[in-house]
Amino acid sequence: MFGSSQSFILRPPSRTPSLLSLHRKNELEPQASSSQLSSPDPLDSRLAGMGLYSPQLSQSTRSGSFSSISTATSSAGERPNGLIRHRHRQHIYARVHQARVKQDRQKLAAEFRLRAYETQRRYGYQSSFADFESYLTYYDQVKSAVLDDSNKALEDGPLKRALSIARASMQEYGILPHHPPTQLTFCLEPFLARRRPLNFDTFALDDLQKKWKQIDVGLEEDRKPKIPPLPKVLPPEDEAAVKKILEKRGQIAKYARESVDDKDIIRLRPAQWLNDEIINFYGAMILGRSEASKENVPKTNGKTAGGPMKGRGAPLNAHYFSSFFWPKLTGDGYDKGRLAKWTKKIDVFSKDVILIAVNHSNAHWTAAAINFRRKRLESYDSMGMAKDTVFTQLRKYLDAEHRNKKKAPFDFTGWEDYAPDEITPQQENGYDCGVFTCQFLEALSRGEEMFRFTQKDMPYLRRRMIWEIGNTTLRDD
Repeated sequence: MFGSSQSFILRPPSRTPSLLSLHRKNELEPQASSSQLSSPDPLDSRLAGMGLYSPQLSQSTRSGSFSSISTATSSAGERPNGLIRHRHRQHIYARVHQARVKQDRQKLAAEFRLRAYETQRRYGYQSSFADFESYLTYYDQVKSAVLDDSNKALEDGPLKRALSIARASMQEYGILPHHPPTQLTFCLEPFLARRRPLNFDTFALDDLQKKWKQIDVGLEEDRKPKIPPLPKVLPPEDEAAVKKILEKRGQIAKYARESVDDKDIIRLRPAQWLNDEIINFYGAMILGRSEASKENVPKTNGKTAGGPMKGRGAPLNAHYFSSFFWPKLTGDGYDKGRLAKWTKKIDVFSKDVILIAVNHSNAHWTAAAINFRRKRLESYDSMGMAKDTVFTQLRKYLDAEHRNKKKAPFDFTGWEDYAPDEITPQQENGYDCGVFTCQFLEALSRGEEMFRFTQKDMPYLRRRMIWEIGNTTLRDD
């Protein structure tokens, strides 16, 4: 056998049944009815698609000969084109690798946050690292609530370009997603951006002019009378009164139409957001002080017509709109929101200033003002973002109110948008925006151009506001 010249070819076993075996099985089975043979079988269609043609099979042949194939195809699932769906399994170490990558990214992001915190500390940041992390998270929430376009937070110039460089660098190393926290990338810009020589272009010149302007403003403010600084703590008897107020249950105080109970007053404890009740109660006291004041005379060289003051301005002829005014204006509009009824008994155009507490999408508090004395639309934001939207809405309201009450369009000649970021105190955490807003409104009601509080005064101001609400009196110290 081995000596013969005949060659043998080994063929792999066929995976499809032979046509001869199908024909023999068909002869042994009884003939099917014409109705059974009229409908084509899916298996015949698949064989025809492979170039194989077989005679029609009986029902018993279909159910018996290829039962294993039918079971396999039905359990595995078939696609519309008749092919069997294949499962794509992950690598056995895929989950371990994904967990390790996630852990490494979290560790690297934590290191970057720590480095950013140390960088901000060198530039004057005074709060804790926990407050800094809460601020980063809160910044993104406020940006999404206040701004539709992420680039509106920064004006065109070197700062915006630095932010784009930092964002691209962090995406390159896979530390942050496609839309990373803006404030974090801005904080990391000093050690993420590539060092390049300063080009003498319009951006650099604008930056220098802005710095010179800030220096001029600082020199001008140094010549003005100084506002007395805030005390560090309350007097012992007032501190004891604050503790008693916090121990009360039920209604704490009532002023005009506003009231505050125990569930509201506890929001003035540390690290708590303020609600509408606290904001509006404080605004009502500002309005009441303005109405009770006999002399609404602006401050002149630290004195008023009634005599010397304690370095602070006399209350202006002000009006306060509650926090529910802004959602009506931005959501419903002047006519649908029936805002004309809000000023049915007053003439806003005879006031010195209109004060508004602005709640941006239930995420952030800011203060806005219509300053008739200085012809300015003003916005004061402790996060330095809410400007354009505020100015647009205030202009719409002024024009609609003037058309309704004076039957003529409002004349905006000489009016300007005013948002002094360089003198507006900024918060360093994610929960003090309400306290900043109340203090903005209180200072604006006196006509003060400078603010005497910063982030470090927030613990004292929270205790002070508890005393003021409990006694329904604004302090002058």
